[in-house]
Amino acid sequence: MSFPVDITNVRNINSIFMAIKNKVSGSRCQVPGEKFPHRVLFSNLKPKTYNLEPKSYNLEPGTWNLHRGFTLIELLVVVAIITVVTGVVLTSNSKYGGSVLLQNLAYDIALSIRQAQVYGISVRGFGETNTFTSGYGMHFAISENDNTHYELFADKNGDGLFSDASENVDPSPYIIGRGYYIYKLCFPAGEEVAANSYDCISDPNKLTNQIDILFRRPEPDACISKGGDSAFNANGNCTGGQASTRVILASPRGDLLSVVVEATGQIAVQ
Repeated sequence: MSFPVDITNVRNINSIFMAIKNKVSGSRCQVPGEKFPHRVLFSNLKPKTYNLEPKSYNLEPGTWNLHRGFTLIELLVVVAIITVVTGVVLTSNSKYGGSVLLQNLAYDIALSIRQAQVYGISVRGFGETNTFTSGYGMHFAISENDNTHYELFADKNGDGLFSDASENVDPSPYIIGRGYYIYKLCFPAGEEVAANSYDCISDPNKLTNQIDILFRRPEPDACISKGGDSAFNANGNCTGGQASTRVILASPRGDLLSVVVEATGQIAVQ
């Protein structure tokens, strides 16, 4: 079906639709399959509407099964995981804490030796007479029954050795606690051949039960005496001193760390 549409006066799209409506109003059309034509009023045709709203779902928590418990196997698995993790953490913490305390002990001893060196080369009086001629040093001695203390002393006798408690300089004597102790005293210092291993440990000729390290001004050099034998001669000169010494420290777990003192006055933690 066709019909003419005059669009000369059409100004917009709404006018076009109005012109089409006026032309088709009252026209006839043949409906396919029907015997008689029917009058179709296009003006009565209405557009079909569709429901495009999203479908809703019931997601209320009440529809879920929140009352389900856990089985005994699940409980045992969780307990086992917590036990393993706790054991690993505690073991690592104990090992780390032990190594830190051992390192702190080694540095404390190194600082005490450095303090004796400072006292020895500076002007510091000692005793009731406040004498300034004494050298200052560190005394280490170990035995089967006692290996947990060391002394900072003033050498009143001038022999480079620790004599008795009257030579202690506050806060000496120093007491080592918490299961840590002085393991070995070596001369000379030797070398660290591996972790927790020093070559002097296996050589009895390089081990001693007593080390005295003395500093006397004006030089920062250390005079190292071993085994209770003084390294000073009759003139007060250090002639028999050792080239170096090593103080080996041990933790309750068996870890080792050492403090090395050279005759030149160098102090190191190894």
